[in-house]
Amino acid sequence: MADDFRSVDLTNCDREPIHILGAIQPIGFLLALTADWLVARTSANIADYIGHAPEDLIGLPLAEIFSASVIHDLRNRAAVLRGADAVERVFDLVLVPGGTAFDVAIHYSGGQVVIEAEPASGEYGDASSLVRSMISRLDQCADMESFFREGARQVRALIGFDRVMVYRLNADDSGEVVAEAVKAGIGKFFGLRYPASDIPVQARALYKRNLLRIIADVDHQTVPIVPARDTQGQPLDLSLSVLRAVSPIHIEYLKNMGVQASLSISILVDGKLWGLFACHHYAPRCPTFERRSVSELFAQMFAMRLESRERQATVEFERGAREIADQLLGAVASDDTLLRDPDWLGDILTNAIAADGVGVWIGGNHAFSGVTPSVEEFQRIVRALNSTAAGKVFATDHIASILPGAEAFVSQSAGLLAIPISRAPRDYVVLFRSELVRSVRWAGNPDKPVEYGINGPRLSPRESFAEWKELVQGRSQPFTPSEVRVAETLRATLIEVVLRMADEASTERQHASARQELLIAELNHRVRNVLGVIRGLIRQSQPTENVVQDFVKVVDGRIHALARAHNQITDDHWGPAPMQALIDAEAAAFLADGDKIISDGAPVLLNPQAYSTMALVLHELVTNSTKYGSLSVPEGRVAISWQRDAAQDLHFTWRETGGPTVAKPTRKGFGTTIIHRSVPYDIGGTAEVDYRPEGVEARFRIPARHVSEAPPGLAPPVRYAGPAPGLAAVVPDRMLKGRDVLLVEDSLIIALDAEDIVTRLGAETVTTAATVDGALDAIEQNRPAIAMLDIHLGDRNSFAIADRLLVLGVPFLFATGYGEQAKLPADHRDRMVVQKPYTLENVARAMAEMLGPVATD
Repeated sequence: MADDFRSVDLTNCDREPIHILGAIQPIGFLLALTADWLVARTSANIADYIGHAPEDLIGLPLAEIFSASVIHDLRNRAAVLRGADAVERVFDLVLVPGGTAFDVAIHYSGGQVVIEAEPASGEYGDASSLVRSMISRLDQCADMESFFREGARQVRALIGFDRVMVYRLNADDSGEVVAEAVKAGIGKFFGLRYPASDIPVQARALYKRNLLRIIADVDHQTVPIVPARDTQGQPLDLSLSVLRAVSPIHIEYLKNMGVQASLSISILVDGKLWGLFACHHYAPRCPTFERRSVSELFAQMFAMRLESRERQATVEFERGAREIADQLLGAVASDDTLLRDPDWLGDILTNAIAADGVGVWIGGNHAFSGVTPSVEEFQRIVRALNSTAAGKVFATDHIASILPGAEAFVSQSAGLLAIPISRAPRDYVVLFRSELVRSVRWAGNPDKPVEYGINGPRLSPRESFAEWKELVQGRSQPFTPSEVRVAETLRATLIEVVLRMADEASTERQHASARQELLIAELNHRVRNVLGVIRGLIRQSQPTENVVQDFVKVVDGRIHALARAHNQITDDHWGPAPMQALIDAEAAAFLADGDKIISDGAPVLLNPQAYSTMALVLHELVTNSTKYGSLSVPEGRVAISWQRDAAQDLHFTWRETGGPTVAKPTRKGFGTTIIHRSVPYDIGGTAEVDYRPEGVEARFRIPARHVSEAPPGLAPPVRYAGPAPGLAAVVPDRMLKGRDVLLVEDSLIIALDAEDIVTRLGAETVTTAATVDGALDAIEQNRPAIAMLDIHLGDRNSFAIADRLLVLGVPFLFATGYGEQAKLPADHRDRMVVQKPYTLENVARAMAEMLGPVATD
């Protein structure tokens, strides 16, 4: 195992398995026991301490080696181990009858009990009194500098090393000596910094688990564990071992420094490795087990006092910042113009967080106070923040790290703290700090922490620790975590101020929006009713001649196309509507198979005028294709595509394939006139139609003023479903066969049209009512099998009728001309709603969906 230990792959320090090197230091011995306390492993030197060779002990119960009282004490200690990193200690324990006393540590490792022992020192004073006295000296320190210095003095007095340093880790994992107690005449390391590579990643992790690590003599020959691997081929994990051997790279590092013995004690604050007590001695030295245990306890108490002091300082700082935030809120509450005064705002903010300048960016407008970048540079910074800060407080001492070219203004602004003051990351208050040129003292060149040695392709630790000065430029004084937390508090205050300023305007906008929504809903209702009346008049007035009936059917389809378009544009408060929704609506109105029309184009919106025009054009195209073109045969298809050109005009193409051979029409009807002339005449575009033998191709150009892009993230419109399940493309004539139907409608013409529709669907009898009272009377006289209720009946609604039908268990659906603005009460929120004007198709689909497959015949 010794050979294995010396042949560790050292090509990457951060991956070196320092916790499983398979050896201990010779200052004591180790036993590893199975769960039933049989000896599984020992250190190779155990015979030097208890007179038994490793091969004599492997497999024996520990009770055959140690006395019964020792086994009792050890088992009791093992029983109180709690947590994965717990270690228990027993002092002055005579392991073998007639033998010497040992100080013992016990812990668990991979399911095994690990016992480590060193010859007892006999020094067993009152540890609690000693630590209490040491802590009382710490508590008398007035500031952090004297606190660190006193901590180093106390540890040096306890363990007697030549040098004891308080070594603090920085945010970049480099370390700095913030205090030291040192023997006279050997030089000082105070103020020196060490690169992060001096403490590899896995070593920092181990420092959090095992708080104390001793190296008694860098020239010691390590002692291997026997056997090196268990039956599963695994080495013993020595992460918690007090005797663990040390990485040969670290031994070489210490030798390069001239250090002969080393002791490290972890300082953990808030569960994180804050730093170390780093102790050096220039001759071999091993403090007693008792002294090491006391120093570890002191380090834990030191960390608790340190955490308390740092927290108290943070509380005081943040309390002052909150008072400033309250002052800011109170001042702006009485005079909101102060928020637009950058000098006043800068003075307030820099009293909370030190800064050399303040920049304000609200709604694309800017204001400056103090030393700041130029307007153009500030605009670039805001754009960088939009992609970096993500709506949170963001701080950096190096603006160039997020903004290329920031070196140009580094003398004015090298660091920043950005406070977003809007929900979206677009408005900011930014505090700037100027460049702080400073000299950092390193213990050797930090850019050369390791180099190739003479032993082939492996890394050697650096040899030079002479002071090396680095001039740091282009950076500001860093913003502390406390300052960032204060900025979060100020952000909440500033947002509250901004929201308060905007609240009155927002309320007015909401009132205006509500009024607009009410007007649009009423307009939608009236237009739909008017369209419904027109359709009813046409349908009810038609004679029996086939030619007139065909004419009525054509006009009816055009009116309904306008109604569908009107519904789309009023759904969004008379605003632009999606092109795709127009195509889907027409496809659903004519086709059982919606896949026969294939559309391709980026999401775009058409304004109401263009939307209504294109609704008629598309209706005529679909109608003609359904009668004579590709949509008249099963294999036929229509491809619709659109794209915008450099001028942002929209080019819309209709292309038919797979249908009958096409010939140019010899007669120009009204539908053809709509296709050819509507777009040029109504919206100033162009229209071209080619009657190619293989299929009609129509091309339209819609001017850019009628087209807008869909908002980012807008989901594709929901495609209208085809005919309801079980409903054929041709509506079944008898789906309401044998049923008594109640129609509630306050317009006679629309009521007659609806009565005609349900009669065609096979209704046995149809009762109509124009009022709530009339409908309730009709229900009591003759309970209907199904009902269709217009929601708005003059100055009343039909919800009372719905409540009565719900009690009686009569299925019903609503009808309305209000579109999506119709508001249903909670009891009827999931009820089916038919949009006016009525058509045979939309009423039949609603009935089929409500009644299910049994409704079809």
